[in-house]
Amino acid sequence: MIDQRIFSPFFLDQEFTDLDNLIEADWIVNRPQLPHGGVQERMLAVYEPLATVVESAVLAGSRPVSIAGDCCASLGMFAGLQRAGVKPTLIWFDAHGDFNTWETSPSGFLGGMPLAWLVGRGEQRIPHGLGITPLPESDVTLTDARDLDPLEAEAVESSAVNHLSEVSDLTHAPLPIGPIWVHFDVDVIDLAEAPAVSYPAEGGPSKRILGDVFQALAESRQVKAVSVSLWNPQLDRDGRTQRVVLSLLQKLLA
Repeated sequence: MIDQRIFSPFFLDQEFTDLDNLIEADWIVNRPQLPHGGVQERMLAVYEPLATVVESAVLAGSRPVSIAGDCCASLGMFAGLQRAGVKPTLIWFDAHGDFNTWETSPSGFLGGMPLAWLVGRGEQRIPHGLGITPLPESDVTLTDARDLDPLEAEAVESSAVNHLSEVSDLTHAPLPIGPIWVHFDVDVIDLAEAPAVSYPAEGGPSKRILGDVFQALAESRQVKAVSVSLWNPQLDRDGRTQRVVLSLLQKLLA
């Protein structure tokens, strides 16, 4: 399968230019015309062309690999998959749950809400704008999500989402049948090995453990889409985090 790497150099609605020379991409969401108005309207203007390219890649027989500055770009990926007729199960690797809504979030940070949006929870302005039908919670596996806000933790616990606190558990559990979409937030990695992240959470799986899991997923030949939320290049003085992330991505796409 041919991978089509799609780079969205944005953090929410803000252009993230530092990554331009760090990522090899087949297509770049290159400075779309962002409307005047609220942050979510501007985010929609970024995710709509992303969804279009994802749809085209799938229909052409390629595997879309979305690379972006934050996890909210996963909505553009999912919209494109749905438009192409793909009904994936989702494995979400993240130090955080991204399962907040306005009611549960202490900060109101939009970057902590995309997984909740994907399953139909909380405000649905962006999902509705992209024409998304919510992903069933039972089709989501969240790991390791070691840093959850109190009410967010309650929401995850009471949901149908499969929360695996240990990434290594994925090597023992049977994989779902059908196409798999993997979302990978760099901050899931042990900070000792990949420290250049904007929202650090102590602990996390080593690159060896993640590499073993990614290799197993690759060998299943079920991974039909990948989305990545990248490191912060301004914090990656020695390039260590970049090297770790790109080596792990290579394992997943092997």
